[in-house]
Amino acid sequence: MPFKYEMKPSLGVFSPYYYFIFRKNDLLVFFEKSRAAIPFISDITELNLDIIRKQYFGSLDNYPCYFGEVSPDIEPPKGMAFLGLRSLYEVLEEELLWIAGRALQLINWDRTTQYCGSCGVRTEVNTKERVKICPSCGLLNYPRISPAIIVGVINQKSNQILLANGTRFPSNFYSVLAGFVEPGENLEECVRREVKEEVGLEVENITYFGSQAWPFPDSLMIGFLADYTRGEISVDEAEINDANWFTKDNLPPIPSKISIARKIIDWFVTN
Repeated sequence: MPFKYEMKPSLGVFSPYYYFIFRKNDLLVFFEKSRAAIPFISDITELNLDIIRKQYFGSLDNYPCYFGEVSPDIEPPKGMAFLGLRSLYEVLEEELLWIAGRALQLINWDRTTQYCGSCGVRTEVNTKERVKICPSCGLLNYPRISPAIIVGVINQKSNQILLANGTRFPSNFYSVLAGFVEPGENLEECVRREVKEEVGLEVENITYFGSQAWPFPDSLMIGFLADYTRGEISVDEAEINDANWFTKDNLPPIPSKISIARKIIDWFVTN
């Protein structure tokens, strides 16, 4: 049974529980021999941690899932570690990794909405839906989701894909282009703008590929494919170090298989 996102435990859920405990953005896991596991216990006091806030947020195979937060100076219990989600790729079971990503987004939302952003009054948690309510001015604050496009640009004539090395990437690491959607912009407009701004190229035949929640910190990556039409590569040096065309048999180091960026590249390789 897949993860079920809900406000309150439904009938039929039973212990033990999954506990997704964060210290800032790092997740508490049991860690041994390059394998990680989420605490799956009946009593949170077994971990001997001072939990600042804890909330139920769903169930996995009818086992309740809770997210919680500890103070930044807390040390992990023996045999455990606080690790960033990126470092848990291929170390933690993939389904649990994505549930942890959802938990991290909710943790950040809960932490940053303790007070109303309009009038400063302490907010209250709604019991019927995931939203913070200001009891004074009535402002509603839902968990934030930031939409971003990610696009594989294909040169159909040469059968090559455009890959770029971003300014925040390791020096030899390349990926497809991505960028956040601007207010008033539809997704296709965002694809055209980002490609033009980042590498100076124009594209057409923009088609939907797929999407992926991306909790760094609160993105929804919306994937596309697009055909190159015209232009010469001219990188925006503020975000891109280098960009180039690559064939299927001559790819640079690319993202891990868990990411939608890699799924787009793998699609190119197999088609």
